[in-house]
Amino acid sequence: MADLTRKRERAGLAPRREPYWQRLTAGAQLGFRRGPDTWVAKYRSRDGKRHLKALGEALEYDEAKRRAEEWLDKMGSAVRSVKRATVRAALAAYLTDLERHGRADAAREARWRFTATVYEDTLADLELEALTRDDVLEWRDRLRKGREPRTVNRYVRALVAGLNAAVELGHVGNPSAWRLKALTDDTEDATAVFLTVGQRKALIAAADPHTADFLKALEHTGARPHEMAAALVRDFDGETLRLAHRKGKPPKLRERYVVLGADGVAFFRALAKDRLPAAPLLTEDGETPWRRHMWCRRIREAIAAHNKDAKGRDRLPSVGAYVMRHARISELLQLHGVDPLTVAAQTGTSLAMIERAYLKFIPAALRDKLAAVKGSAA
Repeated sequence: MADLTRKRERAGLAPRREPYWQRLTAGAQLGFRRGPDTWVAKYRSRDGKRHLKALGEALEYDEAKRRAEEWLDKMGSAVRSVKRATVRAALAAYLTDLERHGRADAAREARWRFTATVYEDTLADLELEALTRDDVLEWRDRLRKGREPRTVNRYVRALVAGLNAAVELGHVGNPSAWRLKALTDDTEDATAVFLTVGQRKALIAAADPHTADFLKALEHTGARPHEMAAALVRDFDGETLRLAHRKGKPPKLRERYVVLGADGVAFFRALAKDRLPAAPLLTEDGETPWRRHMWCRRIREAIAAHNKDAKGRDRLPSVGAYVMRHARISELLQLHGVDPLTVAAQTGTSLAMIERAYLKFIPAALRDKLAAVKGSAA
């Protein structure tokens, strides 16, 4: 999509009869026709009719946009009124809308991300209408200090989702300004860091009891950390554990029942014993359900505690809770010979993701399986 705010980018567009469009607000767009270099505004009214307004030629973007908005204002209630506000206010509108639609968990997660990376940054107080790509790039550069690229990309995606939704809600802004290309290692295989059995035992041993239980639960199930954090006592039926996560656009709740091994059954039975069905299965302190920033902090503390006296190969790398999921999936495939389809169903992922992120890490197991195939060659 062309960024019409930039004169140089407009000049590089191919001449054509149909204008290049840029969204202003719900139902309204500003268009630039390359060739004659004229501007036009359009909106679709509630009765489904399309309305067009020629704005003139040889105009800069700001003037064309001003004329379009004046025309839209004269149309009264035919279009949603526009809102001019800061990035902070636009994100607040997005969070309110999530809560209005019953997505309290998504709102809580997004609010945590914005608090961690946006609200204390100068970006928060910039006018959304005036936000440029350079502003967003500079904000991302500030985030990169001490963070992995994949982590930065998650924060960027949260901001993009919030600002896009704010524009849908009537806030004036240019989505091209925050449409950034992801940093290069934002791939699943880049996040697939593996710890050996000994390393995982060392991490668990260095953690406090509540964090140790959280890590063990992830190791037994291959669950995503946020799935395990949301699990309740009633989700464990004595043999399987119900887990759920949201996926897709719009996100849909996807449930699965993880079959547990004997050790896993014994572990979860001990956790659930004499506890109310609606209680969280795992907690930070015996009462509070796990929150993302807390398990991240506790794992960092456990790694630091272990590495204080460890040397050389005994030192633990910087990892997160996801490392337990990677270990479970890889060991089901490599050590236990479980077929990828079953592994995908048990861990709530896809065959494509397993092929891309995990199979290349177990070439020895693959060679052994191929060596066992007899009589297939001509």
